[in-house]
Amino acid sequence: MPTLIPLPTEPTTPTPETLAYSLTLPAALSSPSLARATSRTFLEAHALHELTEPALLAITELAACACKFTAAPTIYLSLRYRDQALRITLYDDDPVPAHPRLAQAQAARRRTSLNLLNCIIRTCHGSWGIAEAEDPTPGTRMWASLPHTQAYATA
Repeated sequence: MPTLIPLPTEPTTPTPETLAYSLTLPAALSSPSLARATSRTFLEAHALHELTEPALLAITELAACACKFTAAPTIYLSLRYRDQALRITLYDDDPVPAHPRLAQAQAARRRTSLNLLNCIIRTCHGSWGIAEAEDPTPGTRMWASLPHTQAYATA
């Protein structure tokens, strides 16, 4: 007979360090708004108040870009808090072209559509990028990292 492990009687209080969520969203006009609303709930529940507004702007921009470039019915959002930073990742199925010039042109179109994200991340002293998604998921990975500091109250 298997041994039953009792469930904890008191749930763990969400902290920044326990933030780890993944969402699959439709690649639709409503998805940036849906990603923003859902992420606000997650960030506030995990007491990441200083990061909430810049993170929501970044999430909205990344989700809009993913929806714009994908032909698939869905996009994928990941939120993680690691090493004193919020890591936001959006995946879509738009593959990076094999030809270097086409790959450069595609990256340039994405960077242009993420101009506001660039301003947000620069103001917050974070980082962002665009890369080919790693196996087994084909497509493109866009990410932003926001360091956790008190400076966001004025950002």
